[in-house]
Amino acid sequence: MPAILSEWLNILLRWTHLIAAIMWVGDSFLFMWMDSHLEEPSRPRDGDVSGELWMVHSGGFYELVKRRTLAPGELPKTLHWFKWQSYTTWLSGVALLAVVYWFGGHAWLLDNAVSSLTVAQAVALSAGSLVAGWLVYDAIWMSPLAKKPAAAGLLSFALLVAAIVGFTHAFSARAAFLQTGAFLATIMAANVWRRIVPAQTQMLAATRVGQRADAALGARAKQRSTHNHYMTFPVVFCMLSNHFPSMYGHAQPALVLTLFVIFGAAFKYWMNFRGRTPLLVQGAGALALLALAGLTASPAKRPGTTPASAAAAANVGPVEWESAKGILERRCWTCHSAHPTNPSFPEPPAGVRLDDPERVAALTERIRVRAVETKTMPLGNLTGITEEERDTLGAWIAQGARITKAR
Repeated sequence: MPAILSEWLNILLRWTHLIAAIMWVGDSFLFMWMDSHLEEPSRPRDGDVSGELWMVHSGGFYELVKRRTLAPGELPKTLHWFKWQSYTTWLSGVALLAVVYWFGGHAWLLDNAVSSLTVAQAVALSAGSLVAGWLVYDAIWMSPLAKKPAAAGLLSFALLVAAIVGFTHAFSARAAFLQTGAFLATIMAANVWRRIVPAQTQMLAATRVGQRADAALGARAKQRSTHNHYMTFPVVFCMLSNHFPSMYGHAQPALVLTLFVIFGAAFKYWMNFRGRTPLLVQGAGALALLALAGLTASPAKRPGTTPASAAAAANVGPVEWESAKGILERRCWTCHSAHPTNPSFPEPPAGVRLDDPERVAALTERIRVRAVETKTMPLGNLTGITEEERDTLGAWIAQGARITKAR
């Protein structure tokens, strides 16, 4: 794909994806908040009313009444649905996954230190797991086990952890985090498409012909909507994770991601219920956050690599600028230079240039984190940087990162 076309697709898809996601997540937050704040009706009301809520916003007052079901005479002329936000978010997200990771091939999707998959195999696994994840999840929650939410929830979580472990052993760590986000987002969008909207459609159809709507359909739709709600924070983290190499570049990326899933869901529960949050949920969220902080506080090392601490790097001996520059030229300039030779990048990614000594001097800490400690650069190690070269860069930085020859 021509670089300029890839760039434009990337921009337009990210813009669309972000706007749609804000609308979808915002809807989820608002409706869950309203449900958790419903009060007993202040006066007798007709119909199958479950609660009411008063709000003030935009210079006016809003009176909300929630009904579990509607009678034929209560059908409104206009009924607003909230579904296209989810569809647009998923479609734009999968298109973005394809443009950046599937069509980007080895540069983003794979890491030779993690697996020996071909690009075609990795793309098939990535796409196939999205479908398989929904089918397995839906089978669990449509089975008799769904009548025992705690058991079904634990099984679903265990299978999610297994999927996370599998992703981190198949793809680059950065891609594994994005794949997990797409995996959960696919379940969320399919819940809307296959379970929530159809249930509400069936309830309305029954009402229109004068039959009593099956409240069980509404309960099932609410259950799936609740699942979606608690997946939002983990999904948003996965979508933003490529900005945080200390997370995806850790030696145990599956554990880091699992802990954030626990923390994200627990924190969302606390936001919904505050003082009514069970101690078990509060404790699980707090412990997950503390464990996550402890894990990422120490230098992260990818599997199969050697330590890259300043002490270890210092054992290399004195390193002059010319040696460090040679490593940067061989391993980094293909992307991070004024005129990248890597066809995937018409401009240096994130505007980072390493072909200018002054810019290198200003970016030494970033180089240390990305190339020496987390080893998340070069992407997928496409340029074949060696552990000795990483240690040499680490030694040069530890010795003061001088960009001129020592006198």
